[in-house]
Amino acid sequence: MKFLFADSMDYVDPNFNFLTDAYSENREPYWDDYFAHELMPSPPYDGVLISRAMVGEPAHPGKYGESLSMRFRRVGARKHLRLDGAKHTDMPIFGDNGAFSYSHMAEPPYTVEDTVDFYGDGQFTHGCSLDHIIFEFDPTAKNMEGGSADSRKRYQLTLDLAADFFSKSKTLGKDFIPLGVIQGWSPDSLAESAKSLVKMGYRYLAIGGLVPLSSSDTHKAVAAVNDAVKAHSDAKIHLLGFAKADTLSEFTRYRHIASFDTTSPLIRAFKDATRNYYLPDGDGLKYYTAIRIPQAITNNRLKSHAKTGLFKQEDLLRLEKDALKSVRNFAAGKQLLDDSIEALLAYAEPLETTDKSTSESVKKKLMVLKEKYRITLQNRPWEQCECAICKAVGVEALIFRGSNRNKRRGFHNLGVYHQHLQRINNK
Repeated sequence: MKFLFADSMDYVDPNFNFLTDAYSENREPYWDDYFAHELMPSPPYDGVLISRAMVGEPAHPGKYGESLSMRFRRVGARKHLRLDGAKHTDMPIFGDNGAFSYSHMAEPPYTVEDTVDFYGDGQFTHGCSLDHIIFEFDPTAKNMEGGSADSRKRYQLTLDLAADFFSKSKTLGKDFIPLGVIQGWSPDSLAESAKSLVKMGYRYLAIGGLVPLSSSDTHKAVAAVNDAVKAHSDAKIHLLGFAKADTLSEFTRYRHIASFDTTSPLIRAFKDATRNYYLPDGDGLKYYTAIRIPQAITNNRLKSHAKTGLFKQEDLLRLEKDALKSVRNFAAGKQLLDDSIEALLAYAEPLETTDKSTSESVKKKLMVLKEKYRITLQNRPWEQCECAICKAVGVEALIFRGSNRNKRRGFHNLGVYHQHLQRINNK
């Protein structure tokens, strides 16, 4: 299996000053910043997936913005992501249309023709057919039973678009690999879609609509598609937006799975409540809670406290400074664990305080944090990791504070996760 990172223009300032929280002088975002594969000695993923919705265009703006979107189409995906160096040229670059972004529409806002143009302009190695996502899922429906009128319409539309895309994608050359996207409202409807796509000539299939499914339903969906193509030894399956990345080893039983894409290891670094930092743990992964020390002058909750007078601004700034100092002193062996935790909890108190909280509810939250922080600091995970990021910034990678720390921690997670996958593949 290959792990593709779903690009979202995630990069960091390589010369960011952690002590002063300052970007490098005259820095220009994107141009001076580093992607994960530039910051780390070896890429922490096997390839990249780029969504058309993320790149954007005049009628449907994306995250890239107008100037970078134009550059992307002018120079292609590999050069735009700086994957054109010698050690990156063999990495596949997949594309899709970003069906989540237009799921509320009656039909996709794109055509097969402009999808082919997008893949051609971007010089993609692989591209998914134009599809319309189905959120409905009934694991008990048999054969082609069930499915709302809207789901059935999207099902047939996705197959019709796939047939047209397979034919028109031939203009992109023999090296371009088209993926037929599977949509369905049940395991059996997904299997029927897979069979239809194989009859069209597809040998690489992408299962869509997996993100909201439970682990049990994800297994049922993947198993049905895997069984549907088992007569074709050359058939491959890609899992689009694989949200069950932590349970990856469970999916090795499906021999046709060749690849999947996810952003989970990066996103967890700053959106998960407790599992922010990955380390290998035998055949699995171990998770640590990052130490939350946001900037007092930019954090919305703390700014609100200062405006209402619940906490004084100068007190918040002092508590912030003490919390940072305590973590760094502990990491340097200059402060006791309990003293450091005390300083962290003192700053956590206003962070956990809202207009609806009580002293008792805040106290309970602080007790939970206390144990999480104790585990993180006591185990000193930043010293257990050999990656370039942790070697360079140490405990700063464990501090939850601003994009440059949080994304670095995310890049670290990508590296640990990639190695985890390699261990699974070797077994």
